[in-house]
Amino acid sequence: MESEVLFSIFNFEVPLSLFIQWVVILLISLVAIISTINLKKFPKKGQVVVEAIVEKINNAVTENMGKSHKKYIPYIGTLIIYLGCLNLMGLFGIKPPTMDYNVALGLGLISFVVIQANAIKKLGIMKYFKGYAEPLPVLLPINIVERIVFPFSLSLRLFGNIFAATLIMEIVYEGLGSIFNPAMLLIPIPLHAYFDLFDGTLQMVIFVLLTMLNIKMIEEH
Repeated sequence: MESEVLFSIFNFEVPLSLFIQWVVILLISLVAIISTINLKKFPKKGQVVVEAIVEKINNAVTENMGKSHKKYIPYIGTLIIYLGCLNLMGLFGIKPPTMDYNVALGLGLISFVVIQANAIKKLGIMKYFKGYAEPLPVLLPINIVERIVFPFSLSLRLFGNIFAATLIMEIVYEGLGSIFNPAMLLIPIPLHAYFDLFDGTLQMVIFVLLTMLNIKMIEEH
């Protein structure tokens, strides 16, 4: 799908969704560096918040995947923070990059690769491919299709919900603008709370949860 182009550099078109991602990555990196640059044994308010976030992510991974999967905490934690920030861009009047299917599919493919790589590492290449014919060889085509479809279903769910929420908010603003401009300051607030804050957070949770569960399930075949 074609993305909205923001500007071009040496004939390379930079999509708006890509530029927003660069900005988000930069801001997250700066916050991460600043908030962990001077950690203390007896934490102050800022460090307490950081430690609480890390603890929540650690608990989410161990509860859903087990303690043997602690090595995935950095990936899952990054996915939670990054995807959460992208989905909440609508609160600031910015189109969420995840309403661009290229972005949603990219994230889905990354999780797909992580899931398959983990299964191959755990089981070995022969046992991994043998698992496609279990529990019955006749299910081989269905198992292959199910595995291939996963990144598309994961990305389409994310893209569809964020795209619909953003479209509804645009319609609301256009409608209010044509009727009574001052109403644009108050009426959209509860809608932003639902479509941007609630729905954006929910889609992040679903995406991350499905990624965690599939990492564990696929390795068990």
